[in-house]
Amino acid sequence: MSLNYPKTPHLQKHALGGEGMEIFDYIVIGAGAAGSIIAARLAEDPSLSICVIEAGPSDVRPYVYLPAGFTKTLTQEAVTWQFKTEPTEHTGGRAISTTQGRVVGGSGSINGLIYNRGQPQDYDHWAQLGNRGWGYQDTLPYFKRSETRIGSADDAVRGIHGPVSVTDMDWTHPVSEAFIAAATKQGIPLNPDYNSGEQEGVGYFQRNIRNGLRVSTAAAFLKPALKRGNIKLVTNARVASIIIEGGVAQGVRYVRTRGGSMTTVHARREVVVCSGTINTARLLQVSGLGPGDHLSQLGIDVIRDLPGVGENLIDHYSARIVMRAKPHVVTLNELTRGPRLMLQFLRWLGRRPNVLALSPSQVFLFLKSDMSLDLPDLQGVFTPGSYKEGKHYILDSYPGVTAGAWQHRPLSKGYVRALSKDPYVDPMIQPNYLDHPIDQQTLVAGMQMVRGLLHASDLSNFLEEETIPGVSVKTDEDMLDFVMKNGSTAYHLVGTARMGRSDDRFAVVDDRLKLYGVDRLRIADASIMPMIPSANTYAATMMIGEKAADLIKGKVSAEV
Repeated sequence: MSLNYPKTPHLQKHALGGEGMEIFDYIVIGAGAAGSIIAARLAEDPSLSICVIEAGPSDVRPYVYLPAGFTKTLTQEAVTWQFKTEPTEHTGGRAISTTQGRVVGGSGSINGLIYNRGQPQDYDHWAQLGNRGWGYQDTLPYFKRSETRIGSADDAVRGIHGPVSVTDMDWTHPVSEAFIAAATKQGIPLNPDYNSGEQEGVGYFQRNIRNGLRVSTAAAFLKPALKRGNIKLVTNARVASIIIEGGVAQGVRYVRTRGGSMTTVHARREVVVCSGTINTARLLQVSGLGPGDHLSQLGIDVIRDLPGVGENLIDHYSARIVMRAKPHVVTLNELTRGPRLMLQFLRWLGRRPNVLALSPSQVFLFLKSDMSLDLPDLQGVFTPGSYKEGKHYILDSYPGVTAGAWQHRPLSKGYVRALSKDPYVDPMIQPNYLDHPIDQQTLVAGMQMVRGLLHASDLSNFLEEETIPGVSVKTDEDMLDFVMKNGSTAYHLVGTARMGRSDDRFAVVDDRLKLYGVDRLRIADASIMPMIPSANTYAATMMIGEKAADLIKGKVSAEV
């Protein structure tokens, strides 16, 4: 797969207006999971012109495409938004880093590569809230459309012709096998395909990796679409505001350097915002769309008083347990150093199973915190490697393994609020992690269940000591204190421009993703999710991109 992008054409026949003004049919803000798909699908019509504006640089860099580069890109300011949450008592007074992708491909260029749709009931719930066309049977064709499932799967529910590869784990470790064995002995079913519509169980994750390389929507959709000649990709450009005149979105203004001159681009048909849950809320607010009182305090003219913009922020809050492995056990900690790392690199070059082409998590668990529940309410993860306490992806100097958990559908909700009209000033981000007592109870239950598996007899030949949180943490009260002081984001932020009915005061877009009160403006990213899915959010965001493209074209349902 070639990493280089084709040269962007000038699009003169499409894009030039009077006095050098650029005019396109569509402007897509953000080249991430959904934006790359929308631009590519619209560009299938050669008569249309599309301008894609991305705040970050090109994704053509080794650490983006090499799956193991995840540990590097997550802390690189050149390709990320280094956001931090507001501290609360439920996070031990800590501000938590909640990094998002600022690069072509968006967070899909820096994420953990897991493909996880969630439960069918997640989307049925969206529909039950009044969002027509968003139930599981409505959204399933869009999930299928994006993917090529490589591995055993039911074609009725899995895609086989889409641009994004979904592959099985090709490198495993004996301790991962032992962890799965321990889970099955405790009655957790082995699940060969958690994306089939039946989620509960244990097994190996599916990933967006093929031939040892990350497969983002930018690589799979946008890059080939640029060859058609009707997309202009603008990188390193921060959109300062959406231009709205007479209740109609006319275009955008963007800037390339702080304090630099503004560039204006106009849209003949629509502006589509795909900036991600944090930046979409901020951009709408600084464009005069949001809670009127807050915008007035910032000196922003209120175009539409939409109290829901920035509200309903939801994220998965996770915590982890680390076990020291016995000296004879070789984990990822050792395989990624010295001569062993060179051997893994040679295996990667030869497209043989290796640790450089892994997702950070290997094994999944989908569990019920209470057996009286109808559906799993917990996700667990396991990997045969461990990171130093309090460090971002710096491996321990001793062999170790990690397991963790998070609650599927947290009830705690927060907000995002712009602090300035300056596009270089980050907004206030407050997810209110663990604010609801049920969230606390559920996460503690998940951590204790994961801990029990780590201490099962099946792993006794591999593991010798729990280092985090350690033997001093015993009771549920101890565990709650630990997760509050040591837990973190799963980077699954959603909901700040949520989809809902017109009589819902806090709904921001309708079920065709049109912003209430403004014509020719749509939102299409994770911010429109009315509730977080029981999953990592990348697959659902791709689905939103596919469905949004059809809605823009005037199609209310997928053609099958």
